[in-house]
Amino acid sequence: MRPVTRLGRGRPAWHHREVRVHRSFAFVDVSGFTALTELEGDERAVDVLTAFRVLLRDICSRRGVRIAKWLGDGVMLVCVQTRPLLEAVLELHYVVGVVSGPVETVSIRSGVNAGEVILMEGDDYIGHCVNVAARLCDLAPAGEALAAPAVMEHLPSWGLSVSESHISLRGVERPVPASSIRLAHDGPDATLDPICGLPLTHDTAEEIAHDVRGSVVLFCSPGCVDTWRRRPPRTSD
Repeated sequence: MRPVTRLGRGRPAWHHREVRVHRSFAFVDVSGFTALTELEGDERAVDVLTAFRVLLRDICSRRGVRIAKWLGDGVMLVCVQTRPLLEAVLELHYVVGVVSGPVETVSIRSGVNAGEVILMEGDDYIGHCVNVAARLCDLAPAGEALAAPAVMEHLPSWGLSVSESHISLRGVERPVPASSIRLAHDGPDATLDPICGLPLTHDTAEEIAHDVRGSVVLFCSPGCVDTWRRRPPRTSD
């Protein structure tokens, strides 16, 4: 006869599948998606959602961020480190909001947090910080990314905290401080990172290199500059 472990008495037999880990999480939602299906039809909504997923896969693969799960018109992202996750969220908001030109009724919103969680059965995360990230995404205005204090020290130099407020979250007793974050600069004196296309200045660039002509090239991260250096040299015709 198999031993029986009663609920509430000792650790259950499957407790060895639980591991406590530190992770960073982001939830991203395509806001206005329901209105888009109503006004422009299901096919148009599917096209927008497909483009969003293709863009997100590209950004996450370059930044080393894992797509934990698709949530209909949203997504849950996870990363061992916080900096790459913030970079991915900031780049995504910039591309959707500035480069692509958002659909009239559609934009994205995000919530970011980090902390200790339980990794359950290798593919699910249980913990307060996950819930906070999801709630921040739910309450973020369209086009805005809200970040909890636990991640703010990892904001890249080209990221900017626009404002801070205390937000009441369902199921959380005290209001949670959250910062609205975005790209720091997109003025006429900015130059584009040749890998990710983000606008940078000497003050906001994380890395600076020189091309074969001796010209200064600005990069948002060590990953981008490493990719650029590994590119095969161009051959002249």
